Amino acid sequence: MLLALGCALPALGADLLDTAKARGTLRIAMEGTYPPFNFKESTTGQLAGYDVDVAKAIAARLGLKPEFVTTEWSAILAGLATGKYDVIVSQVGITAKREQAFDFSRPYTWSSPQLVVRRNESVSYASLADLKGKALGVGQGSVYEQRAKTVPGIVVKSYPAAPENLQDLAFGRIDAALNDSLMVAYLLKNSQLPIKAGARVGTPQRMGIPFRKGNPKFKAALDQALAGLQQDGSLKALSMKWFGSDASRPLP
Repeated sequence: MLLALGCALPALGADLLDTAKARGTLRIAMEGTYPPFNFKESTTGQLAGYDVDVAKAIAARLGLKPEFVTTEWSAILAGLATGKYDVIVSQVGITAKREQAFDFSRPYTWSSPQLVVRRNESVSYASLADLKGKALGVGQGSVYEQRAKTVPGIVVKSYPAAPENLQDLAFGRIDAALNDSLMVAYLLKNSQLPIKAGARVGTPQRMGIPFRKGNPKFKAALDQALAGLQQDGSLKALSMKWFGSDASRPLP
């Protein structure tokens, strides 16, 4: 067991930048079921989305080949902690609790929590408090799940991925769903489900790229890569491509 762990994880004291450079690849985890951020194209089965494009651009600036790993959101942070991959590029919200366990890059996306309701919904939910006694669908292990559980009276139902969540909403099994405002806008444009956008609730979220602590050289290189993508307009261009708005800067 000790030998196996020693092979799986970098040697004590080795910075992730040196390890990745020696390997020649950057191992990147994402859900793969979270459009428009990261999902598999129905025709090709290839990963696509904003996070995929951002991850490829970062790897290129680091001089590394991107190596993608897909995993359910509920297990994605645990996989990072055990060294299954180097980073997660999957709209990971930067929170104080997560920063205790991992280091983060500078933010690369800003968005807000937003409700999704059925198209024929007659009740207006202006805040999470209005959902007292109602069933709210959220992503398992997400910041939205954590936020919903702090509001008394909400029946919180957690899902491994967004499609199941929204399907249950459309079929009336839950009363509303809570997710990223950027995802909501994309889904309303592309989904055939009878759903519509609800109110934005809560404060804007900063999304970053987590990695294991103790890698200062990697953090500096990662932040430099993101800063370069910000300065040359690449992040804005990718954001406009997938969202139709610039989510690479703080919300006004």
